[in-house]
Amino acid sequence: MLLRAALLLSLLTLGACVTTQGTAAPQVGTTASLQGDALRPAAATGWIRSELYFGVGQESGAVDRPQGAPISEARWRAFLDKEVTPRFPDGLTVFDAEGQWLFRGAAEPSRLETKVLVVLHPDTPARRADIEAIRLAWKQATGHQSVLWSRQPVEVSF
Repeated sequence: MLLRAALLLSLLTLGACVTTQGTAAPQVGTTASLQGDALRPAAATGWIRSELYFGVGQESGAVDRPQGAPISEARWRAFLDKEVTPRFPDGLTVFDAEGQWLFRGAAEPSRLETKVLVVLHPDTPARRADIEAIRLAWKQATGHQSVLWSRQPVEVSF
């Protein structure tokens, strides 16, 4: 009986040492250059994974409206260098994809090569404004109707 009481007391004492991880407020000033060690990597909460989808290829499908010219790789790179990198100099990812879009009034979707831009950033009004500026710049430069923006909350560790 004494052994059980000692064991129970030990378990209760250990249980009191356990802490729960609460939700932390966004860390202002956190950048992609966070430093940490292998056991406790630097981490940040209150961040967003933004994905932007840019049509760059020749459209295929129903030709019931004027079709834009494909965007060359050089033109895409110039857009990244001018509009994206200055706003997100800490890093970004771009990958190629295939997309389709049903234009207003079209009977069938058009299909085209797509660039997907992924940026991890703090969820702040300034970062959201940067994303909107990129979308607007693309539409003005290409005449495209839209740039899809998908956002998901993420916790990041570098």
